[in-house]
Amino acid sequence: MKSKNWYIVLSVSIFIIAGIVLTWLIFPKNLVRYPFFIGLLLLDYYLWTKVRSRVFTYHKGLKIVIGLLYWSPLIALSLSMIVNLFVPQQHWNQLFRTYLYGSIFAVYIGKIIPAVFLLIFDLFRLIWQLIQAIFRKNPQAASASNNKMVLSRRKFVGNMALASGGLIIGTMFTGMFKWVHQFSIREHAIRFKGLASDSFNGYRIAQLSDMHLGGWANADALQEAVDEVLAMKPDLIVFTGDLVNYRSEEAFRFKEILKQLKAKDGVYAILGNHDYGDYVNWPSKKDKQENLSALFSFYHEIGWKLLRNEHVILEKGTDKLALIGVENWSKNNRFPRYGNILKASKGIGQVQGKILLSHDPSHWKSIVLPEHADIDIMLAGHTHGFQFGIEIPGIKWSPAQYMYEEWAGMYTATQSTQKLYVNRGIGSIGYPGRIGILPEITLLTINT
Repeated sequence: MKSKNWYIVLSVSIFIIAGIVLTWLIFPKNLVRYPFFIGLLLLDYYLWTKVRSRVFTYHKGLKIVIGLLYWSPLIALSLSMIVNLFVPQQHWNQLFRTYLYGSIFAVYIGKIIPAVFLLIFDLFRLIWQLIQAIFRKNPQAASASNNKMVLSRRKFVGNMALASGGLIIGTMFTGMFKWVHQFSIREHAIRFKGLASDSFNGYRIAQLSDMHLGGWANADALQEAVDEVLAMKPDLIVFTGDLVNYRSEEAFRFKEILKQLKAKDGVYAILGNHDYGDYVNWPSKKDKQENLSALFSFYHEIGWKLLRNEHVILEKGTDKLALIGVENWSKNNRFPRYGNILKASKGIGQVQGKILLSHDPSHWKSIVLPEHADIDIMLAGHTHGFQFGIEIPGIKWSPAQYMYEEWAGMYTATQSTQKLYVNRGIGSIGYPGRIGILPEITLLTINT
């Protein structure tokens, strides 16, 4: 490595060392993802070799500026890791933290896609050259015109790849600054076969999920979402988990806004996998428990009833519906499995329908369908719809579908009338933006 590339060597070294220390000491659950970041780093350097060849003839000062700009996301990420060791992220300015990591992520996505594209092109070109070398009688007989064609094609592919990278980065920033809070209101009618009267006809249930308040850069957007929900005049509001990202204190600055959410029959919530504080390496079990206790207190202060393997009965006339809320349960053993439907249902008695609140949609096919035929509908979240995808008439696609069979919208069991609704979430985590999968507020209306 030449001395002029000292900033690359330094950045890579800092990134690897700081990353290992950070994930091991502070975010242990993220350690499993570290090999992915190493692969990303290799792709980043591969793309740099392509970019560097294009700026080779530039003025020396300009080459240095381009090099520093190219590697600035890695430098910023590495330095943030080091700073985090001395000043934990929860003490940083929320606006700065959100957009710092969002910008780094956006630029890296813009890099990785053209890098993969160019790598595939180079691999095919290498394979073709090997085939020619093996089967041609005179490997040296390639004409000058063919060589020019290859060089021209390589230049065209390189230009297209770099242009696509710029387009992707622009789209990622649009997702961060525009679409992330462009709320989509989705309305669905639901029925309960056990309801014999019209007591619940027209009953309105507003569902929110996955706020991830640690990722909100400002409070104005959350106030807008609350206003949207209140404008629906729901009879009941439910929240299906993941109020925070890592620590309960992320929610505290939004207390006065969330207190405004009210409904005639109350606001009910459950816990999601992020609410337990499992993604932080706490100094002791006591500290972790205090963090969870602080979340319980916060729910009490804002007037939301947290259901932890519990239920409530909703009554209208002679009809009763049971609202059952369980703690997180996931088919994936990487996430908590505290949910217990039997415990939550104990003492329900005779009701005309049951609504289950469970954060992870994998709970539905794994436990609900085979063991609880009395659950009419389950409301979930968790997937965010991957915050990226395509949802237009005739097309519904997202990378989320390769991880979850049910990842967004309404689903009906093949052997019964049981239903599952997966909310796309109102917040974001990781990438603080949305592309194609907008943040969702759901309104479910009971028809009898």
